[in-house]
Amino acid sequence: MATIALVDDDENILTSVSMALENEGHTVKTFEDGAAAFEFIHATPPDLVVSDIKMPTMDGMELLRRIRQNSDLPLIFLTSKDEEIDEVLGLTMGADDYVKKPFSQRLLLERVKSLLRRAQADEKPSAEEEKKILRRGNLTLDPMRHSCLWKERQVVLTVTEFLILHSLAQRPGFVKSRDQLMDAAYDDQVYVDDRTIDSHIKRVRKKFRVVDKEFDSIETLYGVGYKYKED
Repeated sequence: MATIALVDDDENILTSVSMALENEGHTVKTFEDGAAAFEFIHATPPDLVVSDIKMPTMDGMELLRRIRQNSDLPLIFLTSKDEEIDEVLGLTMGADDYVKKPFSQRLLLERVKSLLRRAQADEKPSAEEEKKILRRGNLTLDPMRHSCLWKERQVVLTVTEFLILHSLAQRPGFVKSRDQLMDAAYDDQVYVDDRTIDSHIKRVRKKFRVVDKEFDSIETLYGVGYKYKED
């Protein structure tokens, strides 16, 4: 099981989330600000960081910036729904995923589980894990390791982006509505609107076009949804 640094200035979140993570067998170190968390992370790096963005002393953005100076340690931001600008900036700086407040414990636990799997991506998959790998032309998706390859080149996706793409790629040529994609990527206790899915699709396309500027495998059907076009 993993060691997780949990950073938030809300005592209720520290208590409830740490209990949920510990119930999964993880060791949790809690901090009320980024400065204290960074001292611990620098001295004894954990396996994953879950951090709020807006905190006293050192906020989540500065914590992420310092971590990324010499580490690719997985990091999930906890962010309020009115922090969309911070979300975009955080992704640019290297955050691995976001969970918007208020969130369900189950949703966060799934995000944690997926990122910890991705951190083990260098391990050779077992025969059972190999069966779960999805291959569609130039695309390879490994759900157990949260690994995405396009033409054998790594594309780093957030957990939400990965789940949306995986849902589309499972049935190439079939249209998935925004509601179906929301069901695939979000816990049923969490509300998101249509624009959220559109924003995720836009980011996924942008990330793939960094690897391949001709990428056009995700097609928009206006007023209907999206579909994956296999090569």
